[in-house]
Amino acid sequence: MDGSKLHLDRAHLHGLYRQMLRIRRFEAKCVELYQAQRIRGFLHLYDGEEAVAVGVAAALEPRDAVVATYREHGQALARGVPMNTLLAEMLGQEQGCCRGRGGSMHLFDRAHRFFGGNAIVGGGLPLAAGIALADRRLRAGAVTACFFGEGAVGEGAFHETMNLAALWKLPLLFVCENNLYAMGVPLALSDAETDIWRKAQAYRMPAEQVDGMDPVQVEAAARRAVQHLRAGEGPVFLEARTYRFRAHSMFDTQAYRTRDEIDDWRRLDPIERLRAWMLANHHAAEADLAAIEHDIAAEIAAAVAFAEAGTPEPADALERFVLMDRVVQDEAPGAAEAA
Repeated sequence: MDGSKLHLDRAHLHGLYRQMLRIRRFEAKCVELYQAQRIRGFLHLYDGEEAVAVGVAAALEPRDAVVATYREHGQALARGVPMNTLLAEMLGQEQGCCRGRGGSMHLFDRAHRFFGGNAIVGGGLPLAAGIALADRRLRAGAVTACFFGEGAVGEGAFHETMNLAALWKLPLLFVCENNLYAMGVPLALSDAETDIWRKAQAYRMPAEQVDGMDPVQVEAAARRAVQHLRAGEGPVFLEARTYRFRAHSMFDTQAYRTRDEIDDWRRLDPIERLRAWMLANHHAAEADLAAIEHDIAAEIAAAVAFAEAGTPEPADALERFVLMDRVVQDEAPGAAEAA
């Protein structure tokens, strides 16, 4: 843990640890619910990558925007989307953050400026550019953080967005979560240049690679980037080297990697690394960490109870939000303008 560029007091470190553990425990519960057929469809887990979302989120403010991938549970929780409505959404309930219409891959929460997951690889990139362009005119100093996997860099939308962001000097933070496999293809077999951050050099934007298994290093890099963005100096690119411990999705046989490789990466578990570092450096006691575990268990239990007590949206309401004029009518006065 390199905390030379951050003020690492106990409360801040405990907060990073809590957020990562919340994500890990939440997703473990999602696996249980999926196996019980309470969550349907696809489920892409963030297990192992928690330090990226938590580190970046720690550098952002409420005025900022976040655009996520389809592996976005961790990004949503780190951004502050309530666990209750998040889980209700995954169960398809009307009480979910998208009224049960989005599910695991399309989470959205306007109150937290979380502009959601996107099932299309790289699909969030041009959306992030549009949000950043609008915010430059309407929200002084606001930045947009756009998460995407290394598989997205092969899409035309990636290069188009990078080019426009650089040309227009957009306040856009590109966050590439490089977990080494675009679904099931090793990076070395899909990209001639495996240091993804170097691709930003073609667009003359600042870029760096960071240890995505260390929330402190991610936060330090994100804070440097955000300072640059708020100064109006144009976009910044971060490549976070990370690894997912679980399969690409619940249907993935993982024939493309070995158990030994997974075990090697598990030794770099961001949660266990931070835990051990805090204990060794007297920033936490076992009792502190046990209390955090207890609080998270209670929060998850409450979220499950909330979600399971929810109800699906009535069939006669399915035409709502399909046409813009209907959306505006259903909103509270002034809500559309406030968006």
